[in-house]
Amino acid sequence: MTQTPPRTLAIPAPGDVRLHCLEWSPAGSHEGDDAPIVLLHGGGANAHWWDHLIDGLPGSGLRYALDFRGHGDSDFPEQREVGAFNLDLEAMLAWLGREDVHLIGHSLGAAVAFDHASHFLSTRSAVLIDLARGGERGSGRRARLALALRRTYASRDEAIDRFRFLPESSHAEDDLRRAIATHSVREEPDGRFGYKFDPAWFGLPARPRPDPKDVACPVLLVRGEESRLLSDEAARELVAALPDGELAVVPDAGHHVAVDRPDVLLERVCAFAARVHARAKA
Repeated sequence: MTQTPPRTLAIPAPGDVRLHCLEWSPAGSHEGDDAPIVLLHGGGANAHWWDHLIDGLPGSGLRYALDFRGHGDSDFPEQREVGAFNLDLEAMLAWLGREDVHLIGHSLGAAVAFDHASHFLSTRSAVLIDLARGGERGSGRRARLALALRRTYASRDEAIDRFRFLPESSHAEDDLRRAIATHSVREEPDGRFGYKFDPAWFGLPARPRPDPKDVACPVLLVRGEESRLLSDEAARELVAALPDGELAVVPDAGHHVAVDRPDVLLERVCAFAARVHARAKA
């Protein structure tokens, strides 16, 4: 786990929503530029899913992990609209007063990062971790249905014990699973304990996919070799369509690359960041 304590931020967003965000300062000496890194979690997840990666990230800039609305410790608004998570990211960057950021997103967060980079040319780079497309038929729907059940439990300890990654991960260490689970449980109004996300968001249609040609910044697409949500063919097609894209395939990892093989993921991200920084200085 990271030894760097985060600072908690409260950020206003459209719809009178308060967003919860974590901010870390880099620990020790880091080479590279000082543009912030913004981390965007997947559906049903939260900002603390990145805790164990923070100190291994490249660069000397601040690191931010955002809870989208209806997730983690952000507000859970009753009104739900297509594209709200994109508005959350835009609100966060406006609050920071910076658009020149490096985006790292997983699954849903990767889709938001991809869309954002296609509209905001000041985006420095984007790492898209297992962006869902071309996956096995029904695999995404099964995961959404499992999340939508949103079971509750009699105690916090039971909820932590029962916490599982969806789609299921067979490679994550149990200590990491429990650490993430600890930050993913909340008490419900009836006194039982459930997980910090609103499953109603999973029923909304997705925004239209951006045109890869509109993404000017360097992009690293990371695929878990065992992923059922991002096929090898779809990954290679997307990278080929990007003006500046590359693909990294992580062995012994499924959809949840960051918990299955965090060490390999950090290696790939750091190597990509070094290439981006070197080209920017050339």
